Amino acid sequence: MNAVLAVLTRELRLALRSRMDWMLPLLFFVMVVLLFGLGARPNDPVLAGFAPSILWVGALLSMLLTLDRLFRADYEDGSLEQLCLAEAPLTLTVTAKLTAHWLLTGLPLVLLAAPLALALQMPTSGLAALVLGLALGTPVLSFVGGFAAALTVALPRAGLLLPLLVLPLLAPVLIFGAGAVRAALGGLDAAAPLYFLAAVLVLCITLIPWAAAAALRNAFE
Repeated sequence: MNAVLAVLTRELRLALRSRMDWMLPLLFFVMVVLLFGLGARPNDPVLAGFAPSILWVGALLSMLLTLDRLFRADYEDGSLEQLCLAEAPLTLTVTAKLTAHWLLTGLPLVLLAAPLALALQMPTSGLAALVLGLALGTPVLSFVGGFAAALTVALPRAGLLLPLLVLPLLAPVLIFGAGAVRAALGGLDAAAPLYFLAAVLVLCITLIPWAAAAALRNAFE
């Protein structure tokens, strides 16, 4: 547990030194949502109907911006190899890095989602499903994206390959996340899609650290 806290603290300290790198996804998310609003007609009721999809796609694309450097910087300066050789289990180290990635990118997006949804004139009846869905779905984006980043860490120009690997895997999260909001807006029960997102999150937390750790070890063989 001390190793996990040490890695988590290290990631947060590194992020404080390069704040602009971690602010970029938030700015991108806000700009994407606002550009959709500016591109629509004033007070267009259709915009509110598309708001769940706009917010979820914006969150997905924003988090993709930071995935390539999740392991690459440590791989290039040699610290990732040291982490692989350390006594602490690599799975816990990977879990700490993925958790730090969500705290730095996913959590701010969750907090920004409600005010941006109101800017898109989305009714307040869907806000709870939107925020809860993003709170369950954005960690899945970090874990699945982290696994793809581990697979491609030793490849040149992996930044171009990463979105092609990640986007198809995250399509169900996008479908059920936006679907939960649309169900709430339509007066239906949004519990079923939210339960699905929770189940996927538990599955990711259970399996992906082991798979990502194996991919990282393979990068040094």
